[in-house]
Amino acid sequence: MTYPLSGLKIVDLSQIYNGPYATYLLALGGADVIKIEPPGGESLRRRAAVGGAALPFAMLNGCKRSLVLNLKTPEGKAALKTLVSDADVIVENFAPGVMDRLELGADTLMALNPRLIYASSSGFGRDGPYSRYPAMDLTVQAMGGIIHTTGQPDQPPVKAGPAVADFFAGIHLYGAIVTALYERERTGAARRVEVAMQDAVYASLSSNLGLHWGGQGSEAPQRTGNRHGGMAESPYNVYPTADGYIAIICVGEAHWRSLAKVMDAEALADDPRFTTLKSRVAHMDLIDATVSDWTSRHATAEIFEKLMSAHVPSAPVRTLEEVVNDPNMHARGALTHIDHPEYGRIVVQQSPFCFDGVPRMPLTPSQPLGADMQAILAADLGYDDETIRRATTNQIGEE
Repeated sequence: MTYPLSGLKIVDLSQIYNGPYATYLLALGGADVIKIEPPGGESLRRRAAVGGAALPFAMLNGCKRSLVLNLKTPEGKAALKTLVSDADVIVENFAPGVMDRLELGADTLMALNPRLIYASSSGFGRDGPYSRYPAMDLTVQAMGGIIHTTGQPDQPPVKAGPAVADFFAGIHLYGAIVTALYERERTGAARRVEVAMQDAVYASLSSNLGLHWGGQGSEAPQRTGNRHGGMAESPYNVYPTADGYIAIICVGEAHWRSLAKVMDAEALADDPRFTTLKSRVAHMDLIDATVSDWTSRHATAEIFEKLMSAHVPSAPVRTLEEVVNDPNMHARGALTHIDHPEYGRIVVQQSPFCFDGVPRMPLTPSQPLGADMQAILAADLGYDDETIRRATTNQIGEE
């Protein structure tokens, strides 16, 4: 069986979330991904000392080969250049300028291999006034407007729970890489591609920006809680139930009438205050109070079953434990159990991309640090033991 990216060689210098997720998607598309870490491993691997913090590394680095290189040594630099000489893509998400200071920047590596696509990601880009700002998911959420628009209107802003800036950037980085590969296939020309985390999250603010624009800027509410970010839908909220919470949204008149019928309150559908979307939005507080009064008197599962039967968009607010064991994702192969040699039996996500004609890529666990050292440096590159030691360890001889 041939996967869409079979035959591609990816040199992966990335760390934490955004780069490793992009390269994980490439690996599950069939590419051979060589993950290169410094002596001691990348910082996400080192989080293993803090409880379950090791799981993200295992989630993002399966189906990759593991190699250690010290890029501050001549031998480490030489090894990277040799690996890059016949690679298709190199991926890094260091701060702008780091690779150039190591004398391993895009110009240097692409000169060695004219077919090399050099892909990078950073918080704010390499050429703007923010290029030197340290960037993590939290700081990009803050700078990008996500934190300011998240939370209840009368409460301080809060960050989004998931690492949205990191993973939005990772998805965009994957898209940029595959786009560049497509161009190279058509024209033979390779190019450098870049994704800034700040750029990647902006479009997700579309509903909030609509409210901001239509509400004369600063006069518009900045945080809408669980209501629509543009305050343009009603009902649209998370409502309390007798045993939890349920999210309900009505995006058209049919949905609203169906909800009213399920609630045994069909008169609401013809109430002049609620007959149009505009009037419902104008009476949003009353709508939410009415729906909350009904939901709070019934169990979540009961409400969800009735709303599904009536084709009203809704969903129970699930716990992480429920999500990890989601029957739909497991049935489709989107989630699968693997036995990890370091972390035991864990649940790992597959690629969201499904390619007709081939099954989902069989998952292999993330490798122990440097597990493929001999296979890559000795067998593939022909390095002897002393050269391998000098390329992969600190100069004090410490691995």
